[in-house]
Amino acid sequence: MTAKMKRREFITLLGGAASSWALAARAQKAAGKFPRIGLLQPTPNEITAAFIEGLRDAGYVDGQSAVIEARYYETPDRLPQLANELVALKCDVIFAASPYAIQAAIEATSTVPIIGGDLESDPVANGWARSLAYPGGNLTGVFLDLPELGGKQIEFLKEAVPGLSHLAVLWDSRIALVQFRATQAAARVAGLALQSLPIESSEDFKDAFDRAARERVDGMIVLSSPIVMRQRSQIAALALGARLPMISLFTLLPRYGVLMAYGPNLSNMNKRAGSYYVDRILKGAKAGELPIERPTKFDLVVNLKTAKALGLDVPWFLQQRADEVIE
Repeated sequence: MTAKMKRREFITLLGGAASSWALAARAQKAAGKFPRIGLLQPTPNEITAAFIEGLRDAGYVDGQSAVIEARYYETPDRLPQLANELVALKCDVIFAASPYAIQAAIEATSTVPIIGGDLESDPVANGWARSLAYPGGNLTGVFLDLPELGGKQIEFLKEAVPGLSHLAVLWDSRIALVQFRATQAAARVAGLALQSLPIESSEDFKDAFDRAARERVDGMIVLSSPIVMRQRSQIAALALGARLPMISLFTLLPRYGVLMAYGPNLSNMNKRAGSYYVDRILKGAKAGELPIERPTKFDLVVNLKTAKALGLDVPWFLQQRADEVIE
């Protein structure tokens, strides 16, 4: 088959799919049965776009074949109100992206299916699910819950920063205690002194970096938190200003100037929440019978421009291991 024929066939297939979605949408609209999908997460970002893309891949387009009710928050105190709004709107399913959003959704309803997107929590230990294989309630989704990632991040940071001996750990004290303890243990095994820098809000970042400078740390690990994702530009600027080599599990951060990242592909995680979990539930599956997934692939991202600004020569073998190198 020629490339031209393949292209024509692809266009025909795409047109047929679009026609099918359009017919389904008209039928649903006529019957007044557009599925209503709730979205509860911090301020809109690339993760939001990935979830919406996943919905579109499954045929759910806002205003055409579905209604998306998005509720965003900047501080967790508004979450109970927002979660109750989504329940009152009779959403068929709610995607809750963050530990705070999941907890608020669980407290708001025991019947509406909830899809969680969470990097910090163990859903079983938190009492949200009976097991990963069979959650049993009205919650399923994609959870990271791999505190041992801190050890791998220390390994990569040591390779990039010769003579690393004093490590700072920036962490959200409200949700990242398990991560912090695992990272603390990994630092001890690696023979590094560790400086704990707990934060609770975005207002704490400046003081944390000032303290890191006073303590003369050689590098920093930033543990996951919705606050970190939301304030990524500020964190990158503070790290560059302090000439501090940093690694995070948010693979987006090096694009803002952070030296390195090692973690899951968040866009893929959230895209799957839409394309797989929402679709399965809207087609009749029960949330409690859909296994909770954990990411299995992790990406290493290195920003060579930042390395140069910090006076670091990232070893060639580390660049070769990287999934993405920013130059």
